[in-house]
Amino acid sequence: METYLPFFPLNLVVYPNESLNLHIFEPRYRQLINECLETGATFGIPSFINNKLPGYGTEIKVLGLYKRFEDGQMDVKTQGVRVFSILTLDNPVAHKLYAGGKVTFTQDEAQVEGVIPELLLQLDRLYTLLQSSVDFDAQRCPFSYQVAHKVGLSVVEEYQLLTIERETNRQRFLLKHLNKVIPVMTEMERTKDRIKMNGHFKNLDPLDF
Repeated sequence: METYLPFFPLNLVVYPNESLNLHIFEPRYRQLINECLETGATFGIPSFINNKLPGYGTEIKVLGLYKRFEDGQMDVKTQGVRVFSILTLDNPVAHKLYAGGKVTFTQDEAQVEGVIPELLLQLDRLYTLLQSSVDFDAQRCPFSYQVAHKVGLSVVEEYQLLTIERETNRQRFLLKHLNKVIPVMTEMERTKDRIKMNGHFKNLDPLDF
């Protein structure tokens, strides 16, 4: 399905269902957000990666105005809705300050039955190494979007995940990433332990040879 969305490009990736607080200060985006507040319309945040729009983004709805400043700046609460790919780009939109364009929404296929068990295991290993905890709901779909910002992906990798339409494949993408970084992190922890032991008295067993 095609539709037309105003664009608010940002150097980040927003996922469906993700909450995002925005401070709006540029005149073009103040115009955009004011229109959304007045009409209830949505807008798009296309990811701006390596100084260009590679083509995918997320539709965003404004949940509410948190604060309006005397000079017109605003703090707003927003939430991701669904992923789109850009078909056309108008910069700016006719008679507007902001850009926009035609988009088509990706068709996410049926969700997997639960989460890949090995992915949950690797997430537990990661957070154990980090000595921290991350809240997520393994029963809420799509699971991949809940943890995508919490596993150390680069912005480019987060964008790659956004372009993957099937939840099963997104989970496999995350698992592949964790299978690569966890051994590196584990070795770093061992190295830190060896450094801590350097200079300490050691009780070594004699070698019998």
